[in-house]
Amino acid sequence: MSFKSIFLSVFLGTTLIVIVLIFNANRPQVERNQPSSEFVRASGKCAECHRRETSAVVHQFEGSMHAKHGVNCLDCHKAAEKQETQPHMGFSIAKSLTAKNCSTCHLTEYTQFLRSRHAAPAWAAVAGAKDFSAEQIAFAEKYHKGAVNRPPNPLAEAEGKNAIDVGCLGCHDIGKPNDDGSIGTCTACHARHSSSVALAREPETCGQCHMGPDHSQIEIYHESKHGVLYNAQKTSMNLNAPPKSLTTADMSVPTCVTCHLSGLDGLKVTHDTSERLSYWLFAAISDKRPTFHQAQDAMKETCLRCHTQQNIEKFYQEAEGIVVDTNAKIVEAQKLMQSLRDEGLLTDAPFDEPIEFLYFDLWHYYGRTAKHGAFMGGADFVQWHGNYELLLKMVELKEIAKELREKNTRE
Repeated sequence: MSFKSIFLSVFLGTTLIVIVLIFNANRPQVERNQPSSEFVRASGKCAECHRRETSAVVHQFEGSMHAKHGVNCLDCHKAAEKQETQPHMGFSIAKSLTAKNCSTCHLTEYTQFLRSRHAAPAWAAVAGAKDFSAEQIAFAEKYHKGAVNRPPNPLAEAEGKNAIDVGCLGCHDIGKPNDDGSIGTCTACHARHSSSVALAREPETCGQCHMGPDHSQIEIYHESKHGVLYNAQKTSMNLNAPPKSLTTADMSVPTCVTCHLSGLDGLKVTHDTSERLSYWLFAAISDKRPTFHQAQDAMKETCLRCHTQQNIEKFYQEAEGIVVDTNAKIVEAQKLMQSLRDEGLLTDAPFDEPIEFLYFDLWHYYGRTAKHGAFMGGADFVQWHGNYELLLKMVELKEIAKELREKNTRE
């Protein structure tokens, strides 16, 4: 072929490409933004409208593992058993999605979730047992005695319905009972259209709820060596690794999920956030859980992926020492409060006297913080946000008790 023929072929080919690009650029934006054929196969007709109407959710779904594996929109949005339906653009879809929809494919994970404190106990901690069926209460009580069959939280009720709905239940609805008989929503951790494992592994996902003075886990984590290393190295980690094949090569530094849920280097995966917890750290007096030995062994197995047995045992011994000391301080405060009630100096109504709020802060904020700090490697939270405040509040409690008794003697 002559040079002239080669030049002419290249020229014509280039010209054709330019013409196509110009033509495509002049097409209406709606046409140019149409999804790929692969995406249409995954999302069906839904993408045609939602690319224009709610484009962000289309983008999120397009990058999800659901889309990559050919799960389409209707697979998730079709009504499951006992769900109310509604017509939508020629389709019949569920009026609202719950954990029941996810459980049609992820039944094992949902069943594990039901055994956790993220399920019924989370909702009952605020609203009590009234919204659950007898069967749901009986199931949850097998694993968490007294955590569901209980009255509504008196403090939440005192704060008012709006504070409950927007505040308390903004987190505790992870365990909300649904009209279809299921409990909770998986999207609290995985998001709706991203359905992301990587998102669930981010500390900030847990930190949406596990933060603040009464459960400051996210603050403690970021202070700890785990948190510092994760923030420095997260860009080199494979947060999208499949849970059942996750290794320390994917994530060499743990996040909340690594320790509490993940199957690192062949260990068992679970969606029961309680499974590796050995103490009731959130309680005023932290006793051992009924599954203490199994839970502690399971957590220590995870620790062994990075630490030696000797260091792990030392860590647990020190943390348990903080639990014992904190329990003793709370018991002292409890006895003081009970003595005031026995002397008729306090009413039986909850949260109607200043000293009750002081006592509540002592155990619910500072006692919890000291114990969580000890088990998560947060020295400052053991000390200044924990034990220092416990000491201060105990002095204040004694002073108020003294004043109440002196006032009663004068009268």
